[in-house]
Amino acid sequence: MAKEMREPIESGCPDPWQYMHPVMRKNFGQWKYHEHPRPGVLRHVAFSGDEVWTVKAGTQRILDVFTLRKLCDIGEEFADGYVHFTLRSNIEYMVTDEARVTPLINALEDAGFIVGGTQNSVTMISHTQGWLHCDIPGTDASGVVKAMMDELIDEFRNANMPNRVHITTSCCQINCGGQGDIAINVQHTKPPKINHDLVANVCERPSVVARCPVAAIRPAMVNGKPSLEVDERKCICCGACYPPCPPMQINDAEHTKLAIWVGGNHSNARGKPTFQKLVAAGIPNNPPRWPEATAIVKRILKAYKEGARDWERVNEWIERIGWPRFFEEVELPFTKYHIDTWRGARASFNSSSYIRF
Repeated sequence: MAKEMREPIESGCPDPWQYMHPVMRKNFGQWKYHEHPRPGVLRHVAFSGDEVWTVKAGTQRILDVFTLRKLCDIGEEFADGYVHFTLRSNIEYMVTDEARVTPLINALEDAGFIVGGTQNSVTMISHTQGWLHCDIPGTDASGVVKAMMDELIDEFRNANMPNRVHITTSCCQINCGGQGDIAINVQHTKPPKINHDLVANVCERPSVVARCPVAAIRPAMVNGKPSLEVDERKCICCGACYPPCPPMQINDAEHTKLAIWVGGNHSNARGKPTFQKLVAAGIPNNPPRWPEATAIVKRILKAYKEGARDWERVNEWIERIGWPRFFEEVELPFTKYHIDTWRGARASFNSSSYIRF
């Protein structure tokens, strides 16, 4: 049944129907099963008997026009001229002839792209824009991804993990990033430093006061000028005040660190979704290769790969062996800062203009 293209709108993504492979349009919603002949390749079979092979290659999230043209040229010559970008910024090519799969893979690898990222692999790290695009980055998430994926390239290329591993990273504490089996996030460790000479001219003070989740910011007069002050006893160093008020600078080369969280899971396939938990904090924010953070992620993946049962996600593996043994397996210290004993939110969140209970 033909599907008419929707009318264009001023916002949102374009209708994907116009860019979909003809065989995928023909069999939309009528797929019988799929197979995984090798890492990076899926074979989809429809009830009609039609087949489509998808070939996935690792690509960066922010593509330059020259790389994009090269990818498109490969698709025109070796595929059927149709591509798809996944949520984790990987490109997928669709072909209907199995004989075209191997030449397509060879062309991608000859051009320097890695085919993989399917089934039980370490996926491409989901990340934010970092220094190139974000206005409040504490680190360059894109750089962290590049450095780590250089080290994890074999785990992306192959599918020999117990289950799929999703890794995420973000360049600040409040806006982007997300749940993942392993998450690398910025960790601010000091309250913001306020440039009082600029606050009155740059910041809308009531909005900044309202933005603080723990009501730690209040108006003040400093040197005869309207400004703001921070109650450092209540401040949780989240950085929420910095976007609406750049003079409240919280990024700091010395005190902006990285933290690693594990065990996040959106899926409810075998159990309930789970929140991630902190396992390493105060990691040096050390560009351009971030060796300390990369080493910890590799240790976690090594322990998971050797100790988890087939099809166990990271959170399921940790729940089975227990957190004390997890810290032993990954050779990380367990400190008092890993224990969630903070109860200040009941009073401080109740002071916020956003959260009332």
